Amino acid sequence: MIVLGIESSCDETGLALFDTNKGGLLAHRLHSQVAMHRDYGGVVPELASRDHIQRMMPLLREVLCESSLTINDLGGIAYTEGPGLAGALLVGAGFARSLAYALDIPAVGVHHLEGHLLSPLLAEPKPEFPFVALLVSGGHTQLMQVEGVGAYQTLGDTLDDAAGEAFDKTAQLLELGYPGGPAVSKLAESGNPSRFKLPRPMLNSGDLNFSFSGLKTAVLTLRSKHPDEAAKADIAAAFQAAMVDVLAEKSMQALEQTGSLQLVVAGGVGANRQLRQRLIAEAAARGARVFFPPLDLCTDNGAMIAFAGAMRIQQGQTGPAAFSVKPRWDLQELPRA
Repeated sequence: MIVLGIESSCDETGLALFDTNKGGLLAHRLHSQVAMHRDYGGVVPELASRDHIQRMMPLLREVLCESSLTINDLGGIAYTEGPGLAGALLVGAGFARSLAYALDIPAVGVHHLEGHLLSPLLAEPKPEFPFVALLVSGGHTQLMQVEGVGAYQTLGDTLDDAAGEAFDKTAQLLELGYPGGPAVSKLAESGNPSRFKLPRPMLNSGDLNFSFSGLKTAVLTLRSKHPDEAAKADIAAAFQAAMVDVLAEKSMQALEQTGSLQLVVAGGVGANRQLRQRLIAEAAARGARVFFPPLDLCTDNGAMIAFAGAMRIQQGQTGPAAFSVKPRWDLQELPRA
């Protein structure tokens, strides 16, 4: 079966084709709205929704052309049902359901975070269930125990800002623009992480929860004391070092707590080079292994939605032609496949 995946939860429009008959990922295309939102310092929901509308058909044509397929070759459609921006989600859901109705094929709404959690299964080598997952992105920082598709237990969650939010806010304080994560990481490479000492929030809290609002405030205080241009790289390096320390230590605690020897890392912050190196080294020292999605599938994309949706369609989990979206949606509400 050829499954079309559609991602439109925020500021990226992603479409992909996945072949369940051992063909794997056939094609994927992603349009980022970063340039459009940069002048506003963040995502403008109405602009995001309008841009999704304009991108759907051109991206669909591109993935079909790359795969040498036609629209009639589609056997199912998966789309992001939530969580995300309501208007943006409605664009993808409306497009998916309309197309599925016209072609008389099944369609299924996919949880955005499930897409991220399962995305490392698109890489080689891939993990086997069960595993521990660190989901670390702009809106989410969580540690999960993953027993199978739909079987997710939260081990730890952020109590305030997610890691990606902290990167973006630090970038604003350092006047690096939007989006912040890549800019902070790039600047940190030329900085001295030992010059300034920043807190490691909840590092020794005794649980697996996170908190990054205090780290962001500490960066604000530090920047006010050192407003000179020369200090920016050292502040960025100190911030990144603190963030990596917390994420790595909590991840290792999760492995120890569960007895797992597999750690999956998903989400945009998972592309951070220093974090990857640290996790691989720490896990190896414990006889464990770390799995990542391909670099181009770390951020939001249609491939992860196509894959997660294909697994659910194969289990017969589809919905009626009428649809709704879920801007807020607890991952643990999902049915097990």
